[in-house]
Amino acid sequence: MTTTRPTTPARPAGPAAQRVTQARVIRSEWTKLRTQPSTAWSLLAVALIVGVGALYSLLRVTRPPTDPAAVASFDPTAVSLTGVQLAELAVGILGVLLVAGEYATGTIRATFAAVPRRLPVLWGKAVVVGLATLVLSLPAALAAFLVGQSILSGEGLDIALSDPGVARAVLGSALYLSAVGLLGLGLGALLRSTAAAVAGLFGVLFGPQLLAGLLPAAWSDRIYPYLPVPAGVAVTAVQPDPVFSLAPWSGFAVFCLYVAVVLALAAWRLGRRDA
Repeated sequence: MTTTRPTTPARPAGPAAQRVTQARVIRSEWTKLRTQPSTAWSLLAVALIVGVGALYSLLRVTRPPTDPAAVASFDPTAVSLTGVQLAELAVGILGVLLVAGEYATGTIRATFAAVPRRLPVLWGKAVVVGLATLVLSLPAALAAFLVGQSILSGEGLDIALSDPGVARAVLGSALYLSAVGLLGLGLGALLRSTAAAVAGLFGVLFGPQLLAGLLPAAWSDRIYPYLPVPAGVAVTAVQPDPVFSLAPWSGFAVFCLYVAVVLALAAWRLGRRDA
């Protein structure tokens, strides 16, 4: 007599394992960015660009330049884009939080478990921070320019977007903020501590100018244009100072070099796989 074994139902096939690609890492980092509370910093950056520019334009209208020298040196584009100088802090801190925040909460372990090679994580975060900042900052800079010029037009101090160097300054403001976001990201990945990376961000942006001020004038005048912020903001000025500033795109290239060095150091430390 033969006995029949009860048949075990076949286990349904599980989903096929997906290969880790840079595109999937970027999509994952984008999901993190738009679902994190720290993304509110990007909205603050937009508000700073438009709001501060409008307030400063109102202030300059109440105290317009009167003597010919002051009128000749007046830069209406710089007045309306004053908010960029404050927005850089918000954008830089956003870049710090995107990576240092994961180290603080420990979720970076899950990220590296999903992407063991690690460096695609850094590049994915860099793409997301750079593009998101650019997409937010460019309309904000354009809006700040238009609002500021409408206010300055009351005293005949406005300038047109089609005037030489103006469109480049508006675009350059957005590019500069994107680069600052990448700088914050690199510092966050390098230092792996929110407090240390924010302190490092302030140090890189403002420390070199303070130190240069302690040097003899002949030395500080030579090195000042090559410091991070003076070099970077050259692209945001319609007519950069020929003595204390590099040419617009040359200065921006120098600033991007600083950012590239920080990102390279962060990539080197990530490649060591020590944490």
